[in-house]
Amino acid sequence: MRLTFRDATLNDAPIIAALHNAAAGALTARFGEGHWSSLVTERGTAAAQRHSRVRVGRSGKRILTVLRLATKKPWAIDVSYFTPVKRPLYLTGVTVAVTHQGQGLGRLALEDAIEVARNWPADAIRLDAYDADAGAGPFYAACCFVESGRVVYKGNPLSYYELLLR
Repeated sequence: MRLTFRDATLNDAPIIAALHNAAAGALTARFGEGHWSSLVTERGTAAAQRHSRVRVGRSGKRILTVLRLATKKPWAIDVSYFTPVKRPLYLTGVTVAVTHQGQGLGRLALEDAIEVARNWPADAIRLDAYDADAGAGPFYAACCFVESGRVVYKGNPLSYYELLLR
């Protein structure tokens, strides 16, 4: 399947929220309750566009992937675990439509994010993933991100990953 990528608009907020919430529900059904069970609102997804660059992947008119890139460090990231760089970007909210997971769309979305980051310009992409069965750490490792540390933040075990761009 081929996707086209673009920056999200405020009109996309309802679809993005539905995509995130469906994925959270699927993870909860498969792995039980956890931090990944948290739901988002349309208002919250719209607000994210003020503080980050939100990218959507579409097949035709249907949004199938979403992710956020931001210069501001998320609360759960401890920079001491990462390679020092001048211009890191933080990747959050990576979501693929439940009906299309396992088809390579997440990898395509990351490839788009890497291209966006190189043009930003950024020196690295940093992220955290749940260090649990519901976590996407093995996926990020398969996409050339390198694990840089493991922590427990507010009771949630996390793995940190980075991709150096320069």
